[in-house]
Amino acid sequence: MTPEQIQSLKAKDSDGLLTYEYIANNIGECDADLPELIDILRQIDLSGQFTASAARFLNAIDADRYADAVRALVAATIDHDRERAYLGDLIENIYGSDYAEHAEELSATDNNFRRMYKRLFPQSII
Repeated sequence: MTPEQIQSLKAKDSDGLLTYEYIANNIGECDADLPELIDILRQIDLSGQFTASAARFLNAIDADRYADAVRALVAATIDHDRERAYLGDLIENIYGSDYAEHAEELSATDNNFRRMYKRLFPQSII
């Protein structure tokens, strides 16, 4: 995408849906633009809905290839999802359904996991 196309997408997108759809519909072709697209999502997705969806999508497509993008999207979701509407599904999708069994080790090695876990389980001792 050219800088003008990125700015046009940002101007048209009011909540992150258009940017998420662009990523989903152009996966593999928009990899070089992911930092800019993630930045758009960070700025306009105030609920965390589309940052969470994009993180789950990229993680499912290729967790290793998109690890940096997923990390950035998870961090943005944690920042924006104050109602915890998307964090529960996100933690399971990213870290597996058995994440609670590995919470201590994941918390020690992954800041996003620690932040998400503490947001979901504020009374936890980790």
